[in-house]
Amino acid sequence: MNLFRAQGIHGLTRFQLAKTPICSRTFTSTSWQRQVQQEQQPSNDRPSWQPHSKPIPESPSFYTTRAAYNDQVIHLERAVSSSEQFLRSHHLLPLPEFAKASLPILPAVWKEQAEMANEFRMKMTTTRYRRVTKLLNQLNDFQRIANTGGLPQLGQKLADILAMYESSKKDAFLSRGKRKPVVLDEYGRSYTLGKRKTSSARVWMIPVQKQSVSTPSPETLLGLGEEQTARPVTTSTILVNNLPLNEFFRLPADRERITRPLKVAGVLGKYNVFSIVRGGGLSGQSGALAHGIAKAVVAHEPELETMFRRSKLTRRDPRMVERKKTGLAKARKRYTWVKR
Repeated sequence: MNLFRAQGIHGLTRFQLAKTPICSRTFTSTSWQRQVQQEQQPSNDRPSWQPHSKPIPESPSFYTTRAAYNDQVIHLERAVSSSEQFLRSHHLLPLPEFAKASLPILPAVWKEQAEMANEFRMKMTTTRYRRVTKLLNQLNDFQRIANTGGLPQLGQKLADILAMYESSKKDAFLSRGKRKPVVLDEYGRSYTLGKRKTSSARVWMIPVQKQSVSTPSPETLLGLGEEQTARPVTTSTILVNNLPLNEFFRLPADRERITRPLKVAGVLGKYNVFSIVRGGGLSGQSGALAHGIAKAVVAHEPELETMFRRSKLTRRDPRMVERKKTGLAKARKRYTWVKR
């Protein structure tokens, strides 16, 4: 029995081994397929089975969360270090304090924090913004030294770098607070604008025309001719809204306030003044008219500008009416306290 089973098993096994190569496919390894594909393809081409490799990052700060910001800071730091070395090699650094104070001023207006955040495509905190502006201020100082020390090439390179960080509102910001010079027209007339509280005054001022002086005849000098009438005294006119000054402003204090710039300059009676006032009350209108007249006097008499500025005649009075508070009778007046 044991022998029969063994033979049966042996025969069955032999039978299966004989049929196996006929019924099954030939086995080929993947390594052999790869070798065939490599032989068919050129050696320079990458095989299709090879996985795609990652490209090398363009910036060393690629794997940081603030790549654009870090790149800009690195470039600025390199510019600062190279500029400092170049200036030291030309013996322009370090400078004494008196030399720094004598350098020409180059006003710089950098981009605001929100504008830099949009360019860097990230959140620009105050600390990061201060770090960038600190480097820019150093480059600006180096540019001043280079321009004064006779290094125009370095100054131009620094100017190109700083131009990328300057605000587009630089001209408007620098011109803020500067008054435009008053230009006289062909008739010698000036136009100025004065303000006080909520009142405004437009002022036109023109010199009084001098009367022609005629030479008297000998008969007149000897008293043989007709009697000569008294020559009228030259007077100036101040019109406010097409009315004389004394009719528009009844209070003497208002009239004194208006004529004060003319009295200080010593030109009372030398100019005719025509004005249009709007808004506010009589006190505000008189202050606005005095402000406009003071600016007009400086336009006609430029040598009086320093005196008028020191006496604060050309300065606009910034005081305004204080608003009423809730729970109070007026701006500061309180209601009478009642016990019961």
